[in-house]
Amino acid sequence: MPAYFFAQLNIHDPEGYQEYLKGFMPIFERHQGRLLTVSSKTVDCVEGEWPEGGVVLMEFPDLETAYAWKDDPEYVELARIRHATVSTNAIIVDGL
Repeated sequence: MPAYFFAQLNIHDPEGYQEYLKGFMPIFERHQGRLLTVSSKTVDCVEGEWPEGGVVLMEFPDLETAYAWKDDPEYVELARIRHATVSTNAIIVDGL
């Protein structure tokens, strides 16, 4: 069953974030990831409260693959750039 990675992003260093993006896709594709939506624009909150920033929704074949991507040593190193340039809230969930 698929697994989904959902992140809410608030980019505070767009130039630095570009360095993260340059290395992202090769690692992501190696783990069979699929981008479902990416938005750097503020989302339209239709209920409750939502922090400002964009969203990313990605799909992986299963939870094991999603965590293998997140814990890949090459990605962990790359994610240091994201941590320095973006405030992120992220979750991984099991699909139906």
